[in-house]
Amino acid sequence: MANKVEVKELLDAGVHFGHLTRRWNPNMAPYIYMERNGIHIINLYKSAAKMQEAGEALSKIAASGRKILFVATKKQAKEIVAEQAERANMPYITERWPGGMLTNFVTIRKAVKKMASIDRMKKDGTFNTLSKKERLQVDRLRAKLEKNLGSIADMSRLPGALFVVDITREHIAVKEAQKLNIPIFAMVDTNSDPRDVDYVIPANDDASKSISKVISYVADSIVEGLSERKSSGKDSKESDSDSEAKPKRAPKPKAPKLETEVPSTDPQDQKDMKEAQEDVRLDSKKETLAKARSNDEEE
Repeated sequence: MANKVEVKELLDAGVHFGHLTRRWNPNMAPYIYMERNGIHIINLYKSAAKMQEAGEALSKIAASGRKILFVATKKQAKEIVAEQAERANMPYITERWPGGMLTNFVTIRKAVKKMASIDRMKKDGTFNTLSKKERLQVDRLRAKLEKNLGSIADMSRLPGALFVVDITREHIAVKEAQKLNIPIFAMVDTNSDPRDVDYVIPANDDASKSISKVISYVADSIVEGLSERKSSGKDSKESDSDSEAKPKRAPKPKAPKLETEVPSTDPQDQKDMKEAQEDVRLDSKKETLAKARSNDEEE
């Protein structure tokens, strides 16, 4: 169960400040409380309710063992998202979104494996056999891969959900998740379309305080789900140990194997067997037809 969200804390963090009224998206109207000085004010009671709803869903996904991929490439959110995602032990993208990250996941995994192979080269000494120019090129490639994909090195399969800060900026990530039917959680400001998101959190996605407040709450929910998963794993182990303590049923006796008859080596027995086989020899098809014709002629 996700923690309760206090509206006053959201107010202090500036979550209620939207964009200028001329830049609004009409589909955000249900989440807007009023207009003040040419700026839309977000209804914080709806924000609190949506945060709690998203927190419960994310907690369940984390408890199921699936990963939640955080996406935030804007300057105000980079460090906050990276810190909170690492705390929750989840993958994240804070640099440029690599096109095909989800829809072409196999190729992205190859790039991550390339990074691991370079690390192996450095450990086994192969790296030192390269020329100075080649070593420099490999180091640059390794640094580039680490910058763009280092945070998703442990993500061996597609994530169970996507959490996005500013869906207008990260529209490519949103489209890829939609194509693969991956649930999308997002902070949605008044200039964005909430219809593209499964779990909308109406909030100011430009201020670092607002982003920090929402992301920290989300990370807490994920950590709570992971702790539930660990405790349930211990319970299952305990139940396994209890089942081992119970008396086991005695195994059913196996049916005795039938011994195959070994042919006798006595010459007399072999002769008798040959004569018996000749007595019971079956006629061929031609012989049977011939006998049938002769019987008909005799009659």
